[in-house]
Amino acid sequence: MQKIMVFQQNGSGKSKIDGINKFGEKQFLITTFDIDEALPLVLDDTSEYLPKKIDADIVLDFLKHRDLSDDLSLLCEKLDIPVVASGKKITTGQAICTPT
Repeated sequence: MQKIMVFQQNGSGKSKIDGINKFGEKQFLITTFDIDEALPLVLDDTSEYLPKKIDADIVLDFLKHRDLSDDLSLLCEKLDIPVVASGKKITTGQAICTPT
């Protein structure tokens, strides 16, 4: 079973999670990492919001905050975990940024 970790803010990945569960034929184990609190416009240090370790085969980034997405991409690069950030233009790490 493939492990997917979804990073989201305020339920922003819910429809994608629902789609994977509906059409994935039970081939995926999905865990979510939720950030539901209000955040400042600039986060100089995202370490209090992101985990140190990630146990997943792939990460899906539905975070709204640019600083979180950039640092998540760097973390995933360090951990050698592919990250897909659909509709974003992340310039750090090796995130795959597909059009929406």
